[in-house]
Amino acid sequence: MNPFPTVLALSGLLVTFSLTASAEVPMTQRIDHFDEYFGQKVHDPYRWLEDDVRESEQVAEWVKKQNEHTFGFLEKIAERELIRKRLTELWNFEKFGTPFTAGGRIYFYKNDGLQNQYVLYVQDDSEAEPRVLIDPNEWSEDGTVAIGGTAFSDDGRYLAYSIQDAGSDWRTWKVMEIDSGKILDDELNWIKFNSPAWTPDGRGFFYGRFPEPVEGAEFQNLNVNQAIYYHRIGESQADDVLVFHRPDQPEWGYSTSVTEDGRYLIITVHVGTDDRYRVFYKDLDDSLAMPLPLIRNFENEYSFIGNDGPVFFFKTDLDAPRGRVISIDTRKVSKQIEEEGVAPEVPYKEVIPEQPEAMRDVTIIANLFVVESLKDAKTQVAVYRKSGELLRNVEFPAIGSAFGFRGKSTDTETYYSFSSYVLPPTIYKYDMLTGESEQIRQAKVDFNPDDYEAKQVFYTSKDGTRIPMFISYKKGIKLDGNNPTLLYGYGGFNIPLTPSFSISRLAWMEMGGVYAVANLRGGGEYGEKWHKAGTKLNKQNVFDDFIAAAEWLIENKYTQTKKLAIQGGSNGGLLVGACMTQRPDLFGACLPAVGVMDMLRFHKFTAGRYWTDDYGSSDNEDEFKALLTYSPYHNAKEGVCYPPTLISTADTDDRVVPGHSFKFAAAIQYAQSCDNPILIRIETKAGHGSGKPTSKIIEELADHWAFLVQTLGVELD
Repeated sequence: MNPFPTVLALSGLLVTFSLTASAEVPMTQRIDHFDEYFGQKVHDPYRWLEDDVRESEQVAEWVKKQNEHTFGFLEKIAERELIRKRLTELWNFEKFGTPFTAGGRIYFYKNDGLQNQYVLYVQDDSEAEPRVLIDPNEWSEDGTVAIGGTAFSDDGRYLAYSIQDAGSDWRTWKVMEIDSGKILDDELNWIKFNSPAWTPDGRGFFYGRFPEPVEGAEFQNLNVNQAIYYHRIGESQADDVLVFHRPDQPEWGYSTSVTEDGRYLIITVHVGTDDRYRVFYKDLDDSLAMPLPLIRNFENEYSFIGNDGPVFFFKTDLDAPRGRVISIDTRKVSKQIEEEGVAPEVPYKEVIPEQPEAMRDVTIIANLFVVESLKDAKTQVAVYRKSGELLRNVEFPAIGSAFGFRGKSTDTETYYSFSSYVLPPTIYKYDMLTGESEQIRQAKVDFNPDDYEAKQVFYTSKDGTRIPMFISYKKGIKLDGNNPTLLYGYGGFNIPLTPSFSISRLAWMEMGGVYAVANLRGGGEYGEKWHKAGTKLNKQNVFDDFIAAAEWLIENKYTQTKKLAIQGGSNGGLLVGACMTQRPDLFGACLPAVGVMDMLRFHKFTAGRYWTDDYGSSDNEDEFKALLTYSPYHNAKEGVCYPPTLISTADTDDRVVPGHSFKFAAAIQYAQSCDNPILIRIETKAGHGSGKPTSKIIEELADHWAFLVQTLGVELD
């Protein structure tokens, strides 16, 4: 780029326009805005791009010009339409969600092939003909309105379901009478990150909601002051009863559950994204009973599993970073509160001890514990008696991921699905009494799994840490360094990346591409120590792990720099943004999606305040210094040749607000010193990802793969 920008005065602000090598690149207004952190001034030249695109004509015009520039580039790629057609062909198969039981019936989601949204079906029993219960494809012509969540009453009479519009995290909850299909007048608003918990009589449910935001700020305001209410069916939300609220703790967030026996309301309190909770419980047999504190600090995970009367079971990392199961007898707690007026240090009993593998989830089915764990990022499931004795392990057909295992203590069967990078989803019914798995159905996808190979390797990161990575590809590739390769990562929030099937990844491999997934620190592959090794002041470990994965792929002749692309979304978008600004010489293309790119201001919008558990905060001096060293937006440096980059975001993303990607795109475009394209693709009527219609998914993927075909020099047969 030209190091001598033209400077103009506009509306009293200092404004600069960069002169780039390509006249087609949209010029972005720069302003002379600085913030001071602990005596250090930090330039924020694109602060105005934080404004909501719905409220700011200036931002809306910027979005329009950027999209025109991006699609002008993409539309010239000859292979784009061929890729879109093949993705459409691959996508067009019946897709089934894992069945689950509720209120004496069986439910499952199904997509006939190219339907924009999955349809919810119901069966009275396994032999009955399924019928459509909810078809969200009827809610909008463009498919941008989706089912956001469901909660079934225990008596089988009602379904509470939420409506998600344009991908927003906000949900509107409605109630259906299941037998008749009648939609009741009940409507609940300003709910996100929460699902109702029905009382056993089916007359109503508990739920958490936020105050109604100021008009025009729905998609950017911080989410604070959540409270728990009880809604009785047939009444207005305005008449809902306040059950629990701590106005002195505006940052507390809540989830609710009612024990299977209907006796207790469990209130789990969180303050961030870490699995560290306070827990309150309320005796529902006593209408005047107040919620009592059970866990009084935010030091550990206490995920409620179920109960045997007053004995509660929790999954916890207390003195067990890979997880274990404990029981707490609430009678002892209640007695000490009654006698001393305070909650005691909780007496607990270990039920299932910590294992060598990371424990991810525990449910109670058929009065047995079903424990889902990870061994080197691969699914393991074990069944234990209530005494903690191991009963059996569930056998799976290959290395992959299993999802499901939901039910109640009275159920004798459950369902799960299993898949891998090269094995399409297969659904099984599992007999809890015999341990037998019966295959129900397998997805019929237009490809031959025997033509593909998936394996796991281990490589060494910068500090010597051993990191696992999955590599998948079409059999017969040559390790000559010439394979187009897509490296994907996430590395955060205790979330593991496990091997599961994806049509988009299949299409990439079918095109001759290698697909690699690195299991970085910060994720949940090996428990809480692994997670914490990639957070706050240790966040650089995550980027070092990803960079080392790229170097390993090159050293082992899978690919070379000009053939290597990196991709990630959300926290993974941050990953890509940080790595491309730290090592622009290492990658041939970059695909950061809905990323957290301004690490100094993320906590000032919507749900961003929760993320300080992983990132830290610019309000803390040491954490500010660490954040500034890798914040993608702040580390775009003039005079650097950045790899071809296609940034993705959406106008209704109210989780990672699009201003992150807007500012990053403007900064990299301004800094770019060579002709490599820096583009941003801004989806309309879409959010962070969930609820996106099939049509939009295929179009976006076609654009991504076409971009890689163009920039990596991929030759299609």
